Amino acid sequence: MSATNERIPPTQTNIDSQTHLRGESLYLDDIPILTGTLFGACLGSPVAHGHIRSIDISAAEAVPGVIKVFTAKDIAGENEIGGIIQDEPLLADHEVHFCGMPVAFVVAETWDIARYAMKQIITDIEEHEPVTCPRKAKELGMLIHPPRTHRLGNVDEAFENCHYIFEGQADSNGQEHLYIETQGAYAVPQENGQIRIYSSTQGPTAVQKAVSKVLGVPQHSIEIDVTRLGGGFGGKEDQANTWAALCAMAAHHLQVPVKYALHRLDDMAMTGKRHPYSSDFKIGLSEDLKILAYEVTFYQNSGASADLSPAVLERTLFHCNNTYYIPNVRATAYPCKTHLPPNTAFRGFGGPQGMFVIESAIMFVAEKLGVDATDIQYRNLIQTGQPFAYRQLVDSDAQNCWHAAANAFNIGQIKKDIAVFNEQNEHYKKGMAIMPICFGISFTNTMMNNARALVHIYSDGSVNISTGAVEMGQGVNTKIMQVAAVTLGIHPRKIKILSTNTYRVANTSPSAASATADLNGKAAQIACTALLNRLKEVAAQQLNTTELDHICFKNGLVYLDDAETALTWEAVVMTAFVQRVALTENGHYATPKIHYDKATEQGHPFAYHVFGTSITEVTVDCIRGIYDIDSVKIVHDFGESMNTGIDMGQIEGGLVQGIGWMTLEEVVYDAKGKLRSNALSTYKVPDVYSVPGTITILPLETDKDNMAILKSKAVGEPPLMYGIGSYFAIRNAIKAFNPNAKIALDAPMTPEKTLMALYS
Repeated sequence: MSATNERIPPTQTNIDSQTHLRGESLYLDDIPILTGTLFGACLGSPVAHGHIRSIDISAAEAVPGVIKVFTAKDIAGENEIGGIIQDEPLLADHEVHFCGMPVAFVVAETWDIARYAMKQIITDIEEHEPVTCPRKAKELGMLIHPPRTHRLGNVDEAFENCHYIFEGQADSNGQEHLYIETQGAYAVPQENGQIRIYSSTQGPTAVQKAVSKVLGVPQHSIEIDVTRLGGGFGGKEDQANTWAALCAMAAHHLQVPVKYALHRLDDMAMTGKRHPYSSDFKIGLSEDLKILAYEVTFYQNSGASADLSPAVLERTLFHCNNTYYIPNVRATAYPCKTHLPPNTAFRGFGGPQGMFVIESAIMFVAEKLGVDATDIQYRNLIQTGQPFAYRQLVDSDAQNCWHAAANAFNIGQIKKDIAVFNEQNEHYKKGMAIMPICFGISFTNTMMNNARALVHIYSDGSVNISTGAVEMGQGVNTKIMQVAAVTLGIHPRKIKILSTNTYRVANTSPSAASATADLNGKAAQIACTALLNRLKEVAAQQLNTTELDHICFKNGLVYLDDAETALTWEAVVMTAFVQRVALTENGHYATPKIHYDKATEQGHPFAYHVFGTSITEVTVDCIRGIYDIDSVKIVHDFGESMNTGIDMGQIEGGLVQGIGWMTLEEVVYDAKGKLRSNALSTYKVPDVYSVPGTITILPLETDKDNMAILKSKAVGEPPLMYGIGSYFAIRNAIKAFNPNAKIALDAPMTPEKTLMALYS
């Protein structure tokens, strides 16, 4: 008889809920300011492209309270913070490549003085004509790196056998991260040349590496500490490096603490967004609407330097066919260098852009043939054992999610109700769209799929855990606590999750790619299991048994053959301490099985895929062009959720963020590369009046095993793709009003575009 711990976590309470509610949670601006701290402000380039003739900082330095103005010549190490490609200077030297590119960093006694002095700096820049369009950049040969192509089958031959062939263009705009907490850092010099940096970053190790390079010191001299972020969404994966490096440079030079938190308008103007894409597609189908061939070319607007564009572009290719099996695919992506802020990671990381194009192609075909797009979608859902273009064979739940949604929500009746409404209403029209999703979980760069956890059990039975996971509202600390509580068989209140710190856990991957809970949770599980096995040996001695498999810890008590004993968790821990048993363990987890060869563009890059199906209903006011998202009904592949409250919240948040990208949020740069949607008065995000009237989320019933932590599949990024359905639902409503409407496949579908399309 074997006794094991309960698999179901003992609590689903978010451990941050109470401190969030009481306003006690600590963010960067809540860290007590040390005496002597100075404050920074960064001057961004006023032009998008040009040659620097001179930078006159004399007037700024003369401002009372200004301590120093730093320029590129003050950098002790390398003027370089690029991660994937070394093409991004910390401070502009000789040339500027985008509006807002850091040119100088003012350090003063107060933030107000620093900002005032910053405006006194005079820059003489010979302005050149900027390139803001990715297609023009491609024509000029302005690429971040060579294009990449995924291939499956023989596309050219397949097109010769297609009954229908259509070609078109689909464009998707960028998206502002608009995290509540802006970018920022606080650098504090320590003894022996070390610097501790409190950074609002998703990637503590990325910050550590960037600062190390800029200062010309080893990484062991740079400590990065993160308690939590006030939101990230990918925008703080690499772009936090700039502000931490500026603060560290000043603190290292002046040997005093330096803090810099960006003003909201500066944050919007100086940081990159979700990558805009312009794409061409060619799609071929059989007479019975099976997709036989698909050719797509993506023009990614990378911005002025690489940042994470190469990786984002890679995931676009991985997700170019969404959840459909297409036997012949040729997908090519160009990372186009433009004179805009370097675009960066954003929830979905290139996947949504690729998925939008295939959905646009299907809608385009459906409108041309006069058929329902859902017929094409359903006929082509990928099935278990079929390959993606990168050759990984899928374990598919695409059809299961579709059938579950169809049965639970009665798609047929929804269509009938919409038809009746549209027949009876002249100036209001309803539309519906189904959005099936398939999203791969893992970093596509195989080497990044690893994590560590440091676990201490103290002699009183309390536990401290450090991992590389950064808490930014997604509940990862709660999930790691649940993993530890289940593994050790103790109440979560005995466990404390510490801040993320590069001195406790080194060489971390960023909290991104929806892989944070899996990687760091499994590392914690490994460490806790090793500690538990040691404690079982101690308990076995006290229980006079050699059958360790018959012992388990549950609810803080020790059980033998499922029978409660007199031993408690605390008693066993104290005995282990007395016997000098190690009560500290480091767990390391590396995702097994995954691999990818970029030379052949083939491999098995994902540990698993997340599936789901959403049904979006909208009502369009055909007089004013405004619309309501009436409802979104979802069947989602949770695996076996270990925290339904957190997971439901992630789906709701991701969905609404996706709706915002597809409807309201329009990033606008002018021809000179200057951001015009540069404030919350000109950049609109969904508020309480623009979210769906109802959101219904049902879990896919499944008993499949998977490689996720406690079988609970990742839920950070996949839900955003459900928001794509809102674009096509609005489009269908417009077509119900004006069947001949000429509607470009161009997201977002703002009210202005909707009104124009209604009468086109």
